[in-house]
Amino acid sequence: MEFAGAIAGPNRQVPGDLVQIAFAGRSNVGKSSLINRLLGRTRTPVARVSATPGKTQEINFYRVNAELTSGRAAPFFLVDLPGYGYARAPDAVRARWGPLVERYIADSEKLRGVVQLVDMRHPPTSLDLQMFEYLGEIEVPVLVVLTKADKLKSGEAARREADLKKSLGLPPEQLIAFSAKTGAGRDTLLDALDGLLAEETS
Repeated sequence: MEFAGAIAGPNRQVPGDLVQIAFAGRSNVGKSSLINRLLGRTRTPVARVSATPGKTQEINFYRVNAELTSGRAAPFFLVDLPGYGYARAPDAVRARWGPLVERYIADSEKLRGVVQLVDMRHPPTSLDLQMFEYLGEIEVPVLVVLTKADKLKSGEAARREADLKKSLGLPPEQLIAFSAKTGAGRDTLLDALDGLLAEETS
């Protein structure tokens, strides 16, 4: 697994021709921590974890080797999208994020799905719901991952997971609870990614 390149403007080219899975979420949802845990890079992170939300202002591509998921015969790009909704980001930067991400999602022929992250401790924000609706409108497959599952007791976590499945109208296999701290949910998420990527060879 290695960093392959980044896109900072809507006219920049993707750094390769691999199939892609993108990760999206609010700026403080724990996306970088999740990516590092998912890739097994908790000691030497590849995705930058910052105390300041909104640090990532471009689309980052990581080339992931086949051995990460059991069913892949070829590498793929894990795509780290800029976090949305961080109020302290300059207006010009926030205005650029929307078109950059929307154009990438809508135009990428190699995109096989989006993993949308939602903080399990809170109901989805209006921006979370807008992203979920947008992905549905353009018919991009989406997995919803509930981050920071370790912050809740098991009973409360189960209730929140059930409420979100109902409110979003999702089948059980499309919503996954995850903890970047403990690794809970990692295998389930890898299996789900395997399913999205397997469509390339089916």
